[in-house]
Amino acid sequence: MDISGNSILITGGATGIGYAFAEAFLEAGNEVIICGRKEEKLAEAKRNHPELHIKVCNVAEEADRKSLIEWIKASFSRLNILINNAGIQRDIDLTKGISGFMAGENEIRINLEAPIILTGLFAPVLAGKKGAAIINVSSGLGFVPAAKMPVYSASKAGVHAFSMATRLQLSKVGIKVFEVVPPAVDTDLNPEGRAGRGNFKVDLKPGEFVSAVMKGLEKDIFEIGYGTTEGHIKASREELDRSFMQMNSRW
Repeated sequence: MDISGNSILITGGATGIGYAFAEAFLEAGNEVIICGRKEEKLAEAKRNHPELHIKVCNVAEEADRKSLIEWIKASFSRLNILINNAGIQRDIDLTKGISGFMAGENEIRINLEAPIILTGLFAPVLAGKKGAAIINVSSGLGFVPAAKMPVYSASKAGVHAFSMATRLQLSKVGIKVFEVVPPAVDTDLNPEGRAGRGNFKVDLKPGEFVSAVMKGLEKDIFEIGYGTTEGHIKASREELDRSFMQMNSRW
Protein backbone atom coordinates (compact mmCIF):
# COMPACT_ATOMS: atom_id res chain seq x y z
CA MET A 1 0.00 0.00 0.00
CA ASP A 2 1.24 3.46 -0.88
CA ILE A 3 0.99 5.45 2.36
CA SER A 4 1.13 8.87 0.69
CA GLY A 5 -1.00 10.73 -1.83
CA ASN A 6 -4.31 9.29 -0.62
CA SER A 7 -7.64 10.72 0.54
CA ILE A 8 -8.53 8.98 3.80
CA LEU A 9 -11.60 8.88 6.06
CA ILE A 10 -11.01 7.80 9.66
CA THR A 11 -13.97 7.05 11.93
CA GLY A 12 -13.37 7.85 15.59
CA GLY A 13 -10.47 9.96 14.38
CA ALA A 14 -10.40 12.67 17.04
CA THR A 15 -8.85 10.63 19.85
CA GLY A 16 -6.70 7.60 20.62
CA ILE A 17 -5.58 5.30 17.82
CA GLY A 18 -7.76 7.11 15.27
CA TYR A 19 -6.11 10.45 16.02
CA ALA A 20 -2.65 8.84 15.86
CA PHE A 21 -3.59 7.50 12.42
CA ALA A 22 -4.72 10.98 11.37
CA GLU A 23 -1.41 12.53 12.44
CA ALA A 24 0.65 9.79 10.78
CA PHE A 25 -1.21 9.99 7.48
CA LEU A 26 -1.05 13.80 7.45
CA GLU A 27 2.69 13.64 7.99
CA ALA A 28 2.99 11.12 5.15
CA GLY A 29 1.30 13.54 2.73
CA ASN A 30 -2.36 12.56 2.58
CA GLU A 31 -5.71 14.34 2.65
CA VAL A 32 -7.30 13.26 5.93
CA ILE A 33 -10.94 13.43 6.98
CA ILE A 34 -11.97 12.44 10.50
CA CYS A 35 -15.38 11.93 12.02
CA GLY A 36 -16.54 11.28 15.56
CA ARG A 37 -19.38 11.82 17.99
CA LYS A 38 -17.82 14.60 20.09
CA GLU A 39 -17.72 17.99 18.40
CA GLU A 40 -15.32 19.44 20.97
CA LYS A 41 -12.77 16.67 20.36
CA LEU A 42 -13.01 17.14 16.61
CA ALA A 43 -12.53 20.89 17.01
CA GLU A 44 -9.48 20.29 19.21
CA ALA A 45 -7.99 17.98 16.60
CA LYS A 46 -8.52 20.63 13.91
CA ARG A 47 -6.91 23.30 16.08
CA ASN A 48 -3.86 21.06 16.33
CA HIS A 49 -3.92 20.26 12.61
CA PRO A 50 -5.86 22.89 10.61
CA GLU A 51 -5.51 20.83 7.42
CA LEU A 52 -7.81 18.16 8.84
CA HIS A 53 -11.40 17.93 7.59
CA ILE A 54 -13.89 17.10 10.34
CA LYS A 55 -17.50 15.98 10.65
CA VAL A 56 -19.66 15.11 13.64
CA CYS A 57 -21.00 11.60 13.06
CA ASN A 58 -22.19 8.72 15.21
CA VAL A 59 -21.46 5.72 12.99
CA ALA A 60 -24.00 3.64 14.92
CA GLU A 61 -26.84 5.86 13.66
CA GLU A 62 -28.33 5.30 10.21
CA ALA A 63 -29.07 8.99 9.60
CA ASP A 64 -25.49 9.96 10.48
CA ARG A 65 -24.04 7.28 8.20
CA LYS A 66 -26.22 8.48 5.34
CA SER A 67 -25.15 12.08 5.95
CA LEU A 68 -21.51 11.01 6.05
CA ILE A 69 -21.55 9.14 2.73
CA GLU A 70 -23.41 11.97 0.97
CA TRP A 71 -20.95 14.55 2.33
CA ILE A 72 -18.01 12.47 1.18
CA LYS A 73 -19.46 12.00 -2.30
CA ALA A 74 -20.12 15.71 -2.63
CA SER A 75 -16.88 17.04 -1.16
CA PHE A 76 -14.17 14.37 -1.39
CA SER A 77 -14.45 12.61 -4.71
CA ARG A 78 -10.83 11.45 -4.43
CA LEU A 79 -11.49 9.36 -1.32
CA ASN A 80 -9.79 5.99 -1.71
CA ILE A 81 -9.23 4.72 1.85
CA LEU A 82 -11.67 4.09 4.70
CA ILE A 83 -10.40 3.33 8.21
CA ASN A 84 -13.06 1.70 10.39
CA ASN A 85 -11.63 2.68 13.76
CA ALA A 86 -14.54 3.95 15.92
CA GLY A 87 -15.29 1.65 18.84
CA ILE A 88 -16.28 1.36 22.47
CA GLN A 89 -15.45 -1.14 25.20
CA ARG A 90 -17.43 -2.08 28.30
CA ASP A 91 -17.10 -4.49 31.22
CA ILE A 92 -20.31 -6.56 31.24
CA ASP A 93 -21.12 -9.24 33.83
CA LEU A 94 -23.86 -11.49 32.47
CA THR A 95 -24.03 -13.47 35.73
CA LYS A 96 -26.08 -10.48 36.92
CA GLY A 97 -28.50 -10.71 34.02
CA ILE A 98 -28.92 -8.70 30.84
CA SER A 99 -29.61 -5.30 32.43
CA GLY A 100 -25.95 -4.21 32.36
CA PHE A 101 -25.71 -4.83 28.64
CA MET A 102 -29.04 -3.17 27.87
CA ALA A 103 -28.33 -0.09 30.00
CA GLY A 104 -25.23 1.10 28.19
CA GLU A 105 -23.96 1.77 24.69
CA ASN A 106 -24.24 -1.15 22.30
CA GLU A 107 -20.80 -2.50 21.38
CA ILE A 108 -22.23 -4.69 18.64
CA ARG A 109 -23.78 -1.72 16.81
CA ILE A 110 -20.70 0.49 17.07
CA ASN A 111 -17.87 -2.04 16.83
CA LEU A 112 -19.28 -4.53 14.33
CA GLU A 113 -22.48 -3.38 12.65
CA ALA A 114 -21.09 0.06 11.78
CA PRO A 115 -17.96 -1.25 9.98
CA ILE A 116 -20.12 -3.72 8.06
CA ILE A 117 -22.56 -1.04 6.91
CA LEU A 118 -19.86 1.53 6.19
CA THR A 119 -17.98 -1.03 4.12
CA GLY A 120 -21.13 -1.63 2.10
CA LEU A 121 -21.75 2.08 1.67
CA PHE A 122 -18.20 2.98 0.71
CA ALA A 123 -17.17 -0.02 -1.39
CA PRO A 124 -18.83 1.41 -4.54
CA VAL A 125 -17.11 4.75 -3.86
CA LEU A 126 -13.68 3.13 -3.49
CA ALA A 127 -13.97 0.47 -6.19
CA GLY A 128 -11.60 0.90 -9.09
CA LYS A 129 -9.64 3.78 -7.55
CA LYS A 130 -5.85 3.65 -7.36
CA GLY A 131 -4.72 2.51 -3.91
CA ALA A 132 -8.27 1.70 -2.75
CA ALA A 133 -8.26 0.14 0.72
CA ILE A 134 -10.31 -0.47 3.83
CA ILE A 135 -8.48 -0.72 7.15
CA ASN A 136 -10.43 -2.33 10.01
CA VAL A 137 -9.25 -1.90 13.59
CA SER A 138 -10.02 -5.05 15.55
CA SER A 139 -8.32 -6.09 18.82
CA GLY A 140 -6.19 -8.77 20.40
CA LEU A 141 -9.33 -9.60 22.38
CA GLY A 142 -10.90 -10.78 19.13
CA PHE A 143 -8.33 -13.60 19.17
CA VAL A 144 -8.02 -14.14 22.95
CA PRO A 145 -11.28 -12.94 24.56
CA ALA A 146 -11.53 -11.36 27.99
CA ALA A 147 -14.18 -12.75 30.34
CA LYS A 148 -14.77 -9.26 31.75
CA MET A 149 -15.52 -7.91 28.27
CA PRO A 150 -17.46 -10.68 26.48
CA VAL A 151 -19.43 -8.50 24.08
CA TYR A 152 -16.46 -6.36 23.11
CA SER A 153 -14.40 -9.50 22.52
CA ALA A 154 -17.16 -11.02 20.39
CA SER A 155 -17.59 -7.83 18.34
CA LYS A 156 -13.87 -7.69 17.56
CA ALA A 157 -13.80 -11.40 16.67
CA GLY A 158 -16.56 -10.50 14.23
CA VAL A 159 -14.42 -7.72 12.76
CA HIS A 160 -11.63 -10.26 12.24
CA ALA A 161 -13.91 -12.69 10.41
CA PHE A 162 -15.48 -9.87 8.40
CA SER A 163 -12.05 -8.60 7.36
CA MET A 164 -11.01 -12.05 6.16
CA ALA A 165 -14.17 -12.54 4.12
CA THR A 166 -14.25 -9.07 2.56
CA ARG A 167 -10.52 -9.22 1.78
CA LEU A 168 -11.34 -11.95 -0.71
CA GLN A 169 -14.65 -10.49 -1.86
CA LEU A 170 -13.52 -6.90 -2.42
CA SER A 171 -10.33 -7.94 -4.18
CA LYS A 172 -12.60 -8.44 -7.21
CA VAL A 173 -13.13 -4.67 -7.40
CA GLY A 174 -9.57 -3.66 -6.53
CA ILE A 175 -10.05 -2.85 -2.82
CA LYS A 176 -7.43 -4.14 -0.39
CA VAL A 177 -8.72 -4.98 3.10
CA PHE A 178 -6.33 -4.70 6.04
CA GLU A 179 -6.90 -5.64 9.66
CA VAL A 180 -5.05 -3.82 12.42
CA VAL A 181 -4.91 -5.76 15.71
CA PRO A 182 -3.97 -3.57 18.70
CA PRO A 183 -2.91 -4.93 22.06
CA ALA A 184 -3.79 -2.79 25.10
CA VAL A 185 -3.01 0.82 24.15
CA ASP A 186 -3.00 3.91 26.39
CA THR A 187 -6.28 5.53 25.26
CA ASP A 188 -9.60 6.64 26.78
CA LEU A 189 -11.22 3.29 25.90
CA ASN A 190 -13.32 1.89 28.78
CA PRO A 191 -12.09 4.25 31.53
CA GLU A 192 -14.55 2.84 34.08
CA GLY A 193 -13.38 -0.72 33.54
CA ARG A 194 -9.71 0.22 33.65
CA ALA A 195 -10.20 2.21 36.84
CA GLY A 196 -11.89 -0.79 38.44
CA ARG A 197 -8.82 -2.93 37.82
CA GLY A 198 -6.73 -0.80 40.16
CA ASN A 199 -3.07 -1.19 39.24
CA PHE A 200 -3.83 -1.87 35.56
CA LYS A 201 -1.40 0.27 33.57
CA VAL A 202 -0.84 0.53 29.83
CA ASP A 203 2.47 1.92 28.59
CA LEU A 204 1.98 1.59 24.82
CA LYS A 205 1.13 4.98 23.31
CA PRO A 206 -1.12 5.27 20.24
CA GLY A 207 1.61 6.96 18.21
CA GLU A 208 4.09 4.14 18.84
CA PHE A 209 1.53 1.55 17.82
CA VAL A 210 0.45 3.40 14.68
CA SER A 211 4.07 3.98 13.65
CA ALA A 212 4.57 0.22 13.56
CA VAL A 213 1.27 -0.27 11.70
CA MET A 214 2.29 2.20 8.99
CA LYS A 215 5.35 0.08 8.22
CA GLY A 216 3.12 -2.99 7.92
CA LEU A 217 0.68 -1.21 5.61
CA GLU A 218 3.52 -0.11 3.37
CA LYS A 219 4.61 -3.75 3.04
CA ASP A 220 1.05 -4.93 2.27
CA ILE A 221 0.82 -7.03 5.43
CA PHE A 222 -2.90 -7.64 5.65
CA GLU A 223 -3.10 -8.59 9.35
CA ILE A 224 -0.92 -6.29 11.44
CA GLY A 225 -0.32 -6.90 15.12
CA TYR A 226 2.09 -5.47 17.65
CA GLY A 227 3.79 -7.21 20.55
CA THR A 228 1.47 -9.83 21.99
CA THR A 229 -1.02 -9.54 19.14
CA GLU A 230 1.63 -10.43 16.57
CA GLY A 231 1.76 -13.75 18.37
CA HIS A 232 -2.04 -14.06 18.49
CA ILE A 233 -2.28 -13.70 14.72
CA LYS A 234 0.17 -16.55 14.13
CA ALA A 235 -0.81 -18.76 17.08
CA SER A 236 -2.30 -22.24 16.95
CA ARG A 237 -5.66 -22.94 18.59
CA GLU A 238 -3.86 -24.66 21.46
CA GLU A 239 -1.68 -21.58 22.01
CA LEU A 240 -4.70 -19.27 21.92
CA ASP A 241 -6.54 -21.45 24.45
CA ARG A 242 -3.53 -21.36 26.75
CA SER A 243 -3.32 -17.57 26.46
CA PHE A 244 -7.05 -17.36 27.21
CA MET A 245 -6.72 -19.36 30.42
CA GLN A 246 -3.71 -17.33 31.55
CA MET A 247 -5.35 -13.98 30.88
CA ASN A 248 -8.59 -14.94 32.59
CA SER A 249 -7.08 -16.88 35.49
CA ARG A 250 -8.56 -14.51 38.10
CA TRP A 251 -12.07 -14.51 36.70
